[in-house]
Order: sequence, then structure tokens, then C-alpha cells
Amino acid sequence: MPFYDIAGLKVRMNNCGGRSEKQAIPYLAENQDPNQQFDIDINVTKERVTAAVAEHPELNQGDWEYMLTGNDFYTELIKHDGILLHSSCVVVDGVAYAFSADSGTGKSTHTQLWLKHFGDRAYILNDDKPAIRIIDGKVYACGTPWSGKYDCSTPAVVPLAGICFLERSENNWIKPAETNKAIFNIFSQTIRKLGAAAMDRLMDNLNELFDKVPIYSLGCNISEEAVITSYNAMKKEMKDFE
Repeated sequence: MPFYDIAGLKVRMNNCGGRSEKQAIPYLAENQDPNQQFDIDINVTKERVTAAVAEHPELNQGDWEYMLTGNDFYTELIKHDGILLHSSCVVVDGVAYAFSADSGTGKSTHTQLWLKHFGDRAYILNDDKPAIRIIDGKVYACGTPWSGKYDCSTPAVVPLAGICFLERSENNWIKPAETNKAIFNIFSQTIRKLGAAAMDRLMDNLNELFDKVPIYSLGCNISEEAVITSYNAMKKEMKDFE
């Protein structure tokens, strides 16, 4: 029953093989003492996987195991001042920038342009499901093993400069997100099938996140200018926000 360091938390995972185990290798904790304390316990039983496959046979056993372990982690993350944000998160000079949108909008394409523009100064923290946590009053983006079909993640916890919600546009522009729209966007890109107590905690986490991190709407095309537009605005705002 291995232990992992994920998003600044000690995580124990049982019955996890295949894709889940492979993508979690970079997150293995140095301390594997079976008697140590842990923050999150994930136990995906064969019965849960079998039931999921029976209901949705278009996905195989490995896919469901991967999805269930991720669901368990992000549900428990809410108890630790965190949320899942479906997004592509890039780090430049030790600061994280998260880009969220519906699938197919181009968030991964946009962050790949950041890698091209910034070179060795940049890396992808997580290309699909970074964890966002509030730690000691500050907001951090965190790599996790649940990182999409290309498994692009880094086991790091990095200060978060801001969150951008992408939309396609012929011209590049960025502006502070309207509050109602931003609430809807974040809520639609996080885990929502929760009980009453967990939903209350999620809303508390979201309220604190809105108080501490700038949130933007970004219209962009596939160009280097889109990178410069978003980076300059978010970096300037972070200095003002600190």
C-alpha cells in the first residue's frame, strides 16, 4: 500500500495498478513506513471498478480505475482547502498560470505556446486536472498524477498567479472576469457530485479562492501574441494582488 506526496498531502493508495500506478510514480514518497499518518486514503476495490465497467463498458478496467482514484482524491481534497480545476497549468519563473475551458477549446494548445515562448523558464505543472490549494493563507497550484491522456505533470506545489477562462477570438484580449460568469465557469470545471457537507466546504473553498486569486476572461488565437497578452496582464496583476 504505497504512500505518495501529492499537492502537499500524504496520500495512501491501495489496489491501484496500471495507468494509475504508472502516472503516480513521480509522486512516490520517500517515507514508505506503513505505520505513518496520512491525509488521504484511496482504496479502489475490484467491486467498484467492475460495477463502473458494467454501467459504462465503453471504458475499460484501467480507465475506470484511473478515473475512480482521481475522483476519490479530489473529493477528499476539498477537506484540505483545495479544489480540482479542469485546466492546463503552466509555470514560468516559479509562478503558475492556469487556463481553463471546455474540452476542445484550446487550453493545452495555448500552454504549449507558453513553453515555446519561454523555453527553459517554463514547464507544465499539470495539463488536465491540477489541484488548487490554499495553504497558510496563500493559493498554490499543484501537480497531480491525474493529468490527462498524455500524462503531462510535475510533482510540485507552486504559487498561483491567476486563472484564465479561455474563449476563441480572432483578436487577443484579456480582462477581469465578471463575477457571476467566473463563479459559473469555476463551478462547471470542478467536481460537483458531492454530499451536502462536502458541497458546503467546496463553496467555502471557492469563496476564499475568489478573494485571493485574480480570475480573467481571455480571448485568444493561436499565436505568440496571445501568450504575451495573457502573461503581461497576469504577471502585473499578481504584483498588485500580493
